[in-house]
Amino acid sequence: MDNFKIAKETLNIEAKAVEQQIKHLDANFSKAAALIKNCKGRVLVMGLGKSGLVGRKISATMSSVGIPSAFIHPSESLHGDIGMVMKNDVVIMLSYSGETEEIKKVFPVLRRMKVEVIVMTGKPKAVAWQDCKCIINCCVEREACPYNLAPTASTTAMLAMGDALALTVSNLKGFKKENLALFHPLGAIGKKLTMHVSDIMRKGKANPVVKEKASVEDALLVMTGTRVGATSVINKNGKITGFFTDGDLRRHLQQDEKILKKKISEVMTKSPRTITPDMMAVDAAKILKEYNIDNIPVVSKDNKPLGILDQGDLLAEGIS
Repeated sequence: MDNFKIAKETLNIEAKAVEQQIKHLDANFSKAAALIKNCKGRVLVMGLGKSGLVGRKISATMSSVGIPSAFIHPSESLHGDIGMVMKNDVVIMLSYSGETEEIKKVFPVLRRMKVEVIVMTGKPKAVAWQDCKCIINCCVEREACPYNLAPTASTTAMLAMGDALALTVSNLKGFKKENLALFHPLGAIGKKLTMHVSDIMRKGKANPVVKEKASVEDALLVMTGTRVGATSVINKNGKITGFFTDGDLRRHLQQDEKILKKKISEVMTKSPRTITPDMMAVDAAKILKEYNIDNIPVVSKDNKPLGILDQGDLLAEGIS
């Protein structure tokens, strides 16, 4: 129980620290957003220790939402890596205290290079920042650490502020969902933004289809052979007229033990809900969830079955 007490205190302190950052959204934040939006080069993020780890995440977030960015280690920059910085770049400097020696030493170098610098800090009046024209205040009341020492709430708040800045600029630059898909071609994000029903649906011999005159028993053999708990039913013109699932079978068995000998047309769901192959897979997943169904027939414009979409296949692709 003591572990839960500490955990709750930690989460409450950090949540409060993030919420408090809202009051720090001022003219400096707006200026920082404008500097990044109008940047002709890259946004280079610098930070040491825990601030460095936060800086890497902020840089990665910016890159993923259409803001060219890279991380530079302050110590390495003092030994040659500062050559990565070009005159059209913007530098974001992260340091909660502003007292780190490497930060103090690299800041004057950037000033001599006449590079625009944005500072994110918990000590906006630190001597190190006296010549900086854009300082985003990220101070917190206290750390979540019981001794108010280990960077916890402060790094969480700085990370949240970095995300706020990245998404604000992304919006200003007109970043769209289609751009996000381009930057995330693999993984769950890419699949949700680019995958269509046609990419996942079962087709050909894997698509269960029976004619209206078939018996329920015949339909079950097709369903079993394709390992899908459903089948489309077509008329003599090859157009879908019904859909039958193993759930339908269980419900009918409770009322009629001789259902296996009946024609599928007598027990099928007539004029079933369908989708098209060009539909986004993520939208199809929403339909399955909304109507609490496991699979759905995929049809052509003239209502002929092209395939079947199974919820299990969507889940296997990370789409739900």
